[in-house]
Amino acid sequence: MANLFTKLKNTVMADLHEALDQKERKNPIAMLNEYLRQCEKETEKVRKLVERQHALKEEFTREFHLAKDMAAKRKHQGDIASKAGELSLQEFAEREFLQYSERAARLEEAIAHATRQHNELESKYEEMKHKLKDMNIRRLELMGRENMSRANHRISQVVETGELKSENRFREIETYLDSIEHDANNNYIRSTIDVRIAQLEKQLKDQDGLQNAQ
Repeated sequence: MANLFTKLKNTVMADLHEALDQKERKNPIAMLNEYLRQCEKETEKVRKLVERQHALKEEFTREFHLAKDMAAKRKHQGDIASKAGELSLQEFAEREFLQYSERAARLEEAIAHATRQHNELESKYEEMKHKLKDMNIRRLELMGRENMSRANHRISQVVETGELKSENRFREIETYLDSIEHDANNNYIRSTIDVRIAQLEKQLKDQDGLQNAQ
């Protein structure tokens, strides 16, 4: 049964990763934005951990100085009680001195450990911030390439449409010029025929006149 659940989980995760990969291929910028939001959340969590670790280190430091001061104070009081022959006070002061000294030693180790942890967290936080910045820059680069791609596609459409319109316009002008030329030729032929017929008619009349005169 456990193996069945494991296989089912692996299948679901594989399908999910495949879906995410397809989404990333279709819209890489949207997917990158999602990654950035997740990274920002994780970076913010680490920042809070850094602040908490710093506060913890400061608290350890305050407790350390307090224990160290109290140990020194009890040491001094024990010396005075010893010189005064107050054994009970001396014993009390010495027990307190040992307790504060042990506490100070333990707190000193805690401070060193907390400092190492704080430095490690701070280093990771700085690394995450740099990665986040790099991802933001990559997003801008992708957006720039996407804008150029869209602009080039749009320009190509405009140019192709413009060329088509120019070609159609050129054809219209050619057709119009052909029509004008055709009309002009017809008019020329008509006017030439009219002139020629008029000349022939006059010649015939002149010939008739001469024949009648003879």
